[in-house]
Amino acid sequence: MTGVVARLQTVGSCAASAQLKWNQIRVFSSWLNKWFPRKKPVIAQKKPIKVFLKAGKTYKWCVCGRSKNQPYCDGSHFFQRTGLFPLRFKVEEDRSAVLCNCKATMKPPYCDGTHKSERIQNAQEGSPL
Repeated sequence: MTGVVARLQTVGSCAASAQLKWNQIRVFSSWLNKWFPRKKPVIAQKKPIKVFLKAGKTYKWCVCGRSKNQPYCDGSHFFQRTGLFPLRFKVEEDRSAVLCNCKATMKPPYCDGTHKSERIQNAQEGSPL
């Protein structure tokens, strides 16, 4: 694949090279969307959850809102074919944290108070954002 791109560039056809790359990305993207169509996250709960995080441990925060193990991922995104994947994060020191459960935070995985907004409070739990 890189040989084809290099050959196209030596001919002086940079536009053709860019078009080739765009087509490859688009084909992969359409294949990915076929198997994992992107769905919107759903509101797991309308309030955050306080947890204790251990230093050096990697956590997977549920992005889709469908996990039965909130706020952590249990693989529901895969089985329900959401196209969404968990957010992996690690903390430097042992500490308590407040993790978002409405899935609308602007500072994932931490709560930023978005759950207090009228949009979230008027929506039903389990409904898409």
